[in-house]
Amino acid sequence: MKTYTSKQGDLEHQWHVVDADGVVLGRLASKVAQIIRGKHKPTFTPHMDGGDFVVVVNAAKVRLTGRKLEQKRYFRHSGYMGHESFIPVAKELANHPDRVIERAVFGMLPKSTLGRQALRKKLKVYAGSEHPHGAQQPKPLDLTRK
Repeated sequence: MKTYTSKQGDLEHQWHVVDADGVVLGRLASKVAQIIRGKHKPTFTPHMDGGDFVVVVNAAKVRLTGRKLEQKRYFRHSGYMGHESFIPVAKELANHPDRVIERAVFGMLPKSTLGRQALRKKLKVYAGSEHPHGAQQPKPLDLTRK
């Protein structure tokens, strides 16, 4: 038996749209990361970008479980001593809901050039229900079913 390896010409990239209204953030991020990476396809090749594009709408309505809205904080450091800043997730969700989803998906992608490129090119997040990617005819992806 020989191991199948995808070639660049063999890869097809589809578009999916995900409605984040009422979906738990971690479950949404893990599914989106799998699709961006291409792990849902039988032709998955770890060293190639075989994933699909994902458009996430209603990012402002994503759900966090437990007391994460009150307790979870994002950490940032400038590089200087004492110049660390903590941003509560509730404030970040109110001001920039797209960044909350992008950060959750980034945590589930590989920390390599391929992971960073996939996040930058293949993930599109919008706070409202409108998006400018209608010409690509994205397929709706239902994350609520078991």
